[in-house]
Amino acid sequence: MTAMNVVHMRVKPGMEADYVRVHKELSLSTMPGSRSFALVKTGERSFIVVGEWDSMAALAAARPAMIGSLDKLRPLLEDLGGGRGLTEAYSGDVMLRLDP
Repeated sequence: MTAMNVVHMRVKPGMEADYVRVHKELSLSTMPGSRSFALVKTGERSFIVVGEWDSMAALAAARPAMIGSLDKLRPLLEDLGGGRGLTEAYSGDVMLRLDP
């Protein structure tokens, strides 16, 4: 079953270009089982990343690579507040997908 993960992050002022650049340098080839990746700007300095995976097992296996990418982003991120830290992540099996 296809899986997806969504991660919310807020970028420090003046760091958006660096944040986007780090994502452009990502390679899905280092994350077997990945199908797609999207970076979505949701507001001022607010972004979500959306990944699609072959399965939850593939997503779980890619966590070390994802953490490595996050390590490059940490200096650019602002704490989300409310005890959430630098990221707010969700993942799970895709239950419904509508394509044209």
